Amino acid sequence: MSFAQLITRAEQVVARTQGKLPAEIRDLAKSLPVSYHDWPDDEVLGDDFEPDVLGLFVGNHHGIDAGNDNAVPPQIFLFLENIYDEAEGDSERFDEEVRITYLHELGHYLGWDEDEVEARGL
Repeated sequence: MSFAQLITRAEQVVARTQGKLPAEIRDLAKSLPVSYHDWPDDEVLGDDFEPDVLGLFVGNHHGIDAGNDNAVPPQIFLFLENIYDEAEGDSERFDEEVRITYLHELGHYLGWDEDEVEARGL
């Protein structure tokens, strides 16, 4: 599948997923930008992440003012080639991995740490 096809498919999955969210967080989710990338670059990875990371939330959590620290605006990065590799090229598994990764990163935006995200099955 080409990268353009992966983007189109991922955008559709994210839109469907947002539509199924509880009303109290749906608008928050829709207002949070999602960026689609093929692979994470070295700047994104830094020392904290492995090259096969599927997604990443950057910026301040919801409800935390950025202030004057020039923080990156809140957003979700989805690394579609990594997700496609994780799905072993299977389209249905790709869709499911996009959905789970998106919800996982959205959880971080909502202020959930790794344990809270995992406790919710994400």
